[in-house]
Amino acid sequence: MKEVLCVILGGGRGTRLFPLTKERCKPAAPLFGKYRLIDIPVSNCLNSGFNRIYILTQFLSESLNKHINRTYKMDPFTSGFIEIMAAEQSMDDTDWFQGTADAVRRCLKHFNNPDIEHIFVLSGDQLYKMNLEEMYRYHLAKNAELTIACNYVAPDETSRFGIMGIDESERIDSFVEKPGNISEVEHMAVDREDERSFLGSMGIYLFKKKTLMKLLREDKKDDFGKEIIPEAIKNSSTYAFLFNGYWRDIGTIKSFYEENLSLTDPIPPLDIFDEAWQIFTRTRFLPPAKFENSRVDRSIVSEGAIVLSSEIKHSVIGIRFRVGSSSKIEDSVAMGCDYYETVEEMNKRAGENIPALGVGKNCVIQRAILDKNVRIGDGVKIINKKKLDNFDGPNYFIREGIVIVNKNAIIPPGTTI
Repeated sequence: MKEVLCVILGGGRGTRLFPLTKERCKPAAPLFGKYRLIDIPVSNCLNSGFNRIYILTQFLSESLNKHINRTYKMDPFTSGFIEIMAAEQSMDDTDWFQGTADAVRRCLKHFNNPDIEHIFVLSGDQLYKMNLEEMYRYHLAKNAELTIACNYVAPDETSRFGIMGIDESERIDSFVEKPGNISEVEHMAVDREDERSFLGSMGIYLFKKKTLMKLLREDKKDDFGKEIIPEAIKNSSTYAFLFNGYWRDIGTIKSFYEENLSLTDPIPPLDIFDEAWQIFTRTRFLPPAKFENSRVDRSIVSEGAIVLSSEIKHSVIGIRFRVGSSSKIEDSVAMGCDYYETVEEMNKRAGENIPALGVGKNCVIQRAILDKNVRIGDGVKIINKKKLDNFDGPNYFIREGIVIVNKNAIIPPGTTI
């Protein structure tokens, strides 16, 4: 569908996801042991038949750029592309992107292909499976200038979303971004299976190209949700597309942790085992996971992992991750390693009192996130012993009671956190 361009916003700071965003932007955060967050919107685009994709980047983008360049290589005989579009200075503007709308505004000059008639604007840090072609067909049927994807929102969650009201034809007639009080949106409530709900914006927009250009050139405001969308509803033909499926905004450490572990459920809310709707990521050609006299219960273990005489329970173990003998990992997410160490390298580091990559022997890891390339020494206990809710340590952080061990961190043998 060469008339459709997909623009994925991948440049946010991701401050609420710190420290996972200490060295990377949020869309580059590892997910489910082998993917990255950016793979979700890109896969939705490709599975929906849209293969003209720009990814707008800005903060700490090296990791994301490398992943995109190594993963998504389009056939030279197709008109499709997946390209990084980084923030750039010009003679007219030397600032960084100031917000979601400003980022798209400053890239409009690159969207001048006359074939492009409609532009999707998508977030780079949401978890969902959605056929965007259905939204596109709805957009055409309504002859909409702007279509906004929405999801049902419970009354106690309205403050987290842009809440919209619609008329009988599903045209949006009111919009309040993150209302401070439910009384502001009480009149927008809808009935859903005998429950009172609201329609919350998913931050997924489909514009007619000329409408988007008009809105962004006439209004120099920086943010779609807070500024551009409310104005567009007043002056443009704007409709709501109801998506009644699984959708999550990965905005906090707790949501990131819980959504990763949800994959271990007997029937996970997001089906990544659907061959008809694949989640694409970098192909690494790693060996299968290897186990030795271990017990694994309700867990995901990625390819290339090595588990030696240990117990893994309700956890996600990432690629190339090594777990030493007699260790126990429970309710935790280990993001994996970027490379293997040889036996010679491990022996050399042992002589320097540096633990091998992964988790050593006789360790206990509970309710934790272990970022990439961590080195956890023998006998380490990561159990949040003092039951802290938030704390900043030398090479770890505690957020919402979850211990996060920094990328490349070394936890010496015998340490208790």
